[in-house]
Amino acid sequence: MSDGRKTRSSSSFHFVAGLSSGVLSAVLLQPADLLKTRVQQARTTTLLSTIRSIASSPQPIRNFWRGTLPSAIRTGCGSAIYFSSLNALRQRVAFATLVRNNANGTAVNTQAGGGGGGHSSSLPKLSNTQNLLTGAAARTWAGFILMPVTVIKVRYESSLYNYTSLFSAIRVILASEGPRGFFAGFGATAVRDAPYAGLYVLFYEQSKRRLSAFAARLQYQKAQKRSETGAVSPEVAAGLLSGRTAASINFASGVAAAGLGTAMTNPFDAIKTRLQLLPQKYGNMVQAAKLMLKEEGVGALFDGLGIRMARKAVSSALAWTLYEELIRRAEVRWKDTRDAEGVL
Repeated sequence: MSDGRKTRSSSSFHFVAGLSSGVLSAVLLQPADLLKTRVQQARTTTLLSTIRSIASSPQPIRNFWRGTLPSAIRTGCGSAIYFSSLNALRQRVAFATLVRNNANGTAVNTQAGGGGGGHSSSLPKLSNTQNLLTGAAARTWAGFILMPVTVIKVRYESSLYNYTSLFSAIRVILASEGPRGFFAGFGATAVRDAPYAGLYVLFYEQSKRRLSAFAARLQYQKAQKRSETGAVSPEVAAGLLSGRTAASINFASGVAAAGLGTAMTNPFDAIKTRLQLLPQKYGNMVQAAKLMLKEEGVGALFDGLGIRMARKAVSSALAWTLYEELIRRAEVRWKDTRDAEGVL
């Protein structure tokens, strides 16, 4: 991306691609998010009883999608900020690594896979530590900016509050808790999101690398069997993956990474929900954890784990697959355009 115009276009497209994937996943999976919030708000609430209660209400469809607007704003804008920040961080780290390796006389490929070269990724290749740190930093930054929307979203989804609109929610929070109320539970959110995002990017990239290598070998073997002479095309020999194969690998990797990351960070999500719903009772993250353990036991920290894992697996896989596919197609289009301009 040495072309200045191309860099700016690519950066803006990362923002748009993140926004599109975030809004789509938020709208489609809002019922799962609402159910998770209801289950985590009190230990006596079960998933089945919550579903029955909403299903038997006068407007079940509307109630299942309650809080969709703040959720779409939060997830859409959050994904846009996260993906564009992550891209900027990864590009800087990849460039710094390239400069350092050139200075040391070592050659390490940090360029995007682009769905080729035996790799399904359209993003720069980084080390495990770099993937972990860039993912954590980008998610924490996005979480801080969108924290007020997150608080409103959680309370909208809960049955403890009866806000009639976003503006009424803002007025009530300002009047009762002041500006600080919009950042209730940020500590627990950061402790949850930073490790989750870091672990997700780490697991995601590792899974893609392994699955891509396996798919390339399988593709090569099949091509050899189909060929009478045993010869294969240059694309197959180079390990180039089709768009459909790359998207499938990205989705499967997203599901696996989200499942692992969610299981490891669920206690912080449960604490975060309690802090955002009842900040006066739970105070801070440490106090909330102690109170939950004392009153409800260790199980309270894993309330909503099943539904959160299912939702995260689908939403993360959907968002990342759509994001990477949009970026891959944009990169191909920009390359073709630049090549055409070079010919002219």
